[in-house]
Amino acid sequence: MKILFVAGREPAYVRNAMILKCLKGIGVEIIDCSDSSASYPARFLKVMLKFLSRRNEDFDAVFVGFLGQPLVPLIRSLCSKPIIFDAFLSTYDTMCFDRKRFRPDSLPGRLFYHLDKYSCELAESIILDTDAHIDYFTETFGLPRHKFHRVFVGADDSLFYPREPKRDGRKFTVFYYSSFLPLHGTQYVVQAAARLRDHKEIEFVVVGKGMEHGKVVTLARNLGADNIRFIDWLPYRQLPLQIAQADLCLGGHFSDIDKAKRVIAGKTYQFIAMKKPVIVGDCRGNRELFEDRHNALMVDMADAEALADGILELKSDEALRQHLAEEGYKLYLERCDSQAIARELGRFLHDRSGKG
Repeated sequence: MKILFVAGREPAYVRNAMILKCLKGIGVEIIDCSDSSASYPARFLKVMLKFLSRRNEDFDAVFVGFLGQPLVPLIRSLCSKPIIFDAFLSTYDTMCFDRKRFRPDSLPGRLFYHLDKYSCELAESIILDTDAHIDYFTETFGLPRHKFHRVFVGADDSLFYPREPKRDGRKFTVFYYSSFLPLHGTQYVVQAAARLRDHKEIEFVVVGKGMEHGKVVTLARNLGADNIRFIDWLPYRQLPLQIAQADLCLGGHFSDIDKAKRVIAGKTYQFIAMKKPVIVGDCRGNRELFEDRHNALMVDMADAEALADGILELKSDEALRQHLAEEGYKLYLERCDSQAIARELGRFLHDRSGKG
């Protein structure tokens, strides 16, 4: 099978990179028309120019990767081949309810709503990361369920795999990283750390910068959470080295934003791929994959006390930590590694086209 691939984000973006790797892994020939320019306008323009230069070649379908909502209508107007659309997220939900940049009834809010709806209507098949997310799309945009297929996010096996930690063992390290979006609920991590500040043997490492970084750092200062070591930035390839040092990882999401309840955080896949015990929010999205106290510890969302209690319990129970790590890693290999996701994509393509 041959697929022409376009995307709004760069091909190295985690979701796009995983999809491309897995498609190639099942023998799909890729005509790659994606682009890595830094700005969105430049990227979209170059993607469309590449598409125009190759749209008359022989291929079976167009695969529109992450952030492809603006591309789908253009692709459909210029090409009659089936469109497979990895929606991954709703621009309407992200801009109006997650980041709260626009009111849902504002002109931009309505435009984002119709962009999501129209791009999905034009695509023959749509991929999303959880069934809960699929339900959101079908209910919010009035779309038929049969067009959708769930494909978990997974992690890059070449980077995220079990490693022997190199640490002095004097601290119990709780690791978390974030781009500090409201969705992530990083403030609850800080509040949980503040509750545990008298436990001098516990250290929190929080990596990243983003939208609410300044607000969260100020909160930590005001709460006296001096047990948090903030690291503003790490090269992506160094992230696994930092995770390897951790005794416990926080997958999240921890906010009470509706979207947080529908998805599984990408970092969670990376943590279980590295055989680390994880704490995740107790929500429908996470329950599609995880079982509480079997392969992850689940805590109430938007609840710093519950998160702090979960951290203390796992610190004091090495056997439970080890059990969660072993079962989480087993789960990853069975359902979330690149081979498992490649198999899922293969089944999806076979069902939709009769080709594999």
